[in-house]
Amino acid sequence: MIWLGLAACLAWAVLLLGRGLFWLARDDDRDAATLPVPDPWPGVVCVVPARDEAASIAATVGAVLAQDYPGALRLIVVDDRSTDGTGALALAAGRGDGRLTVLTGAARPAGWTGKLWALQQGVGAAGAPDYFWFTDADIHHAPDSLRRLVARAVADQRVMVSLMARLNCESAAERWLIPAFIFFFQMLYPFRWSNRPSARTAAAAGGCVVLQRLAFERAGGLAPIRGALIDDCSLAALMKRQGAIWLGLTERVTSLRPYPGVAPIRRMVARTAFAQLRFSAALLLGMLGALALVFLAPPLLALFAPAPAAWLGGLAWLAMILAYAPTLRRFRLHPLRAAALPVIALIYMGFTCESAWQEWRGRGGMWKGEAGPRADRGGGATAGQG
Repeated sequence: MIWLGLAACLAWAVLLLGRGLFWLARDDDRDAATLPVPDPWPGVVCVVPARDEAASIAATVGAVLAQDYPGALRLIVVDDRSTDGTGALALAAGRGDGRLTVLTGAARPAGWTGKLWALQQGVGAAGAPDYFWFTDADIHHAPDSLRRLVARAVADQRVMVSLMARLNCESAAERWLIPAFIFFFQMLYPFRWSNRPSARTAAAAGGCVVLQRLAFERAGGLAPIRGALIDDCSLAALMKRQGAIWLGLTERVTSLRPYPGVAPIRRMVARTAFAQLRFSAALLLGMLGALALVFLAPPLLALFAPAPAAWLGGLAWLAMILAYAPTLRRFRLHPLRAAALPVIALIYMGFTCESAWQEWRGRGGMWKGEAGPRADRGGGATAGQG
């Protein structure tokens, strides 16, 4: 047991000191207002993929069209054959604004995910702007969002700039599980590493991405990643081969999608978790073992092991609490909730196992009732946003 305690302490020492200080959860966009102003401001086309987003599309369209961006801006909403009137609501939200185009999406070709196919159609209709701005149909932007994003891309010579939207954190399920989602994402993809041109790590948040068009075209556009379930990080890896990229946290871009219970959060995680493990059972077992060491062993040792193993477990548990507390503060939650992170990690381990089970059943990558592109090989997917 002492060796297990030492291993857990060593693991947390590495996480605290050796992964780009991911756990500090700082607002990385706080310096955007001081960036040099581009002269002239480049032209931008915003592309919004939307399928059955009646609850939020009007707010998203309104926020994009209300940007105080000094350059040319157009908006293309790709209505992926919605059944709830999403396209009509988008048109109504932008009535009288000639910058808005609403396209009716075509059937999804085999091998493409629905979101990437919708984006592909929007890109095809966009012409040749200086930058593309990809944002989701459930994202709200502060009026200066685009101006700050483009200023960073130009001033820092970044071929891609992305912001992780602040997720809803109001329901009980959200308060317990959503901060951990951000914490685990940053642990897996330390933002400092992603932003460092020499590092291999590449990450983005698909809800808000600005791309330099010429670099995007040199990378082959979306076709090389057309089947990627984790499309944002796949796009980041593609773009980082063309130049420097940047990802940060912000309070100025917010998600409008609610998660009223555990089930929608479970579906969100299970859709892509096994894809992160490259659909490998061996990697799944390795991941479960590593998470058990890092998150489960410390409290079990602290509560049930004899000294000195209990002291080592308690030390690792304390490190866990200290690491998670800044993320909780970002969500205006009490830092002592961090003591429950082992239970939350166990829940996420269950979500990941479900992701593998769904993949083995031919229902991997489920989104709005449709399986991802890997199911196309067996004819299991239907057209639409996968």
